[in-house]
Amino acid sequence: MNDDQLLRYSRQIMLPYVDVKGQEKLLDARVLIIGMGGLGSPVAMYLATAGVGHLVLCDFDDVDLSNLQRQIIHSDPQRIGMNKAQSAYQTLHQLNPDIQITTITHRLEKDTLAEQVKLADVVVDATDNFDSRFLINDVCVHQQTPLVSGAAIRMEGQIIVFANQGKGPCYRCLYKDDADDTATTCSENGILAPVVGIIGSMQATEVLKIIIGIGTPLYTSLLLLDAWTMDWRKMKLPADPQCPVCSAL
Repeated sequence: MNDDQLLRYSRQIMLPYVDVKGQEKLLDARVLIIGMGGLGSPVAMYLATAGVGHLVLCDFDDVDLSNLQRQIIHSDPQRIGMNKAQSAYQTLHQLNPDIQITTITHRLEKDTLAEQVKLADVVVDATDNFDSRFLINDVCVHQQTPLVSGAAIRMEGQIIVFANQGKGPCYRCLYKDDADDTATTCSENGILAPVVGIIGSMQATEVLKIIIGIGTPLYTSLLLLDAWTMDWRKMKLPADPQCPVCSAL
């Protein structure tokens, strides 16, 4: 770590549970972020500024005017029509030009997703549909890669972390194959902008904790936010013995 990095990350390094060794772990880490929308925006921005050395951004969608209300990484109206991963790259490069950023502008199918998950230290699911979430979960379980999952709709949000180390629940223990996407999309239900910021920031915090090895990540704990009353609930998620994914391991 050079002198500029020591100064840039000094406020993190001064934390006794981070220190120089923890910062070096961040600089050496690779994080795959799937979805560069309302959740992926704060996740990527905070991980970039915190000094995660290699961010892999995946999104095949383009920036739309309706995204700018909450997808803060695409705040420039001139980005409308640009691929979201490429737009995010421009913002993150300005925030921290010293980190490595890889963009993937096409949909990751099972095999290509498996290749990226295998390379990652942590995967962040910032998608907005169950098909993507199930696929990401299945691959992370089989690759034994930690998964930080978040979701937000209306004035509600949730976050959970899966260790995927051969025991414990997975995302399919929480939701089954018949889950309804229409009840969970912003386009159908709306979203209060800061709610995705809250959940995305918490996802970023969990990623940093996992990489550095500090605190107590939300393994097997589902944290639910009701922003209407600003109430939080924490629920333990047991492993489903009949789960088609994690019970077979």
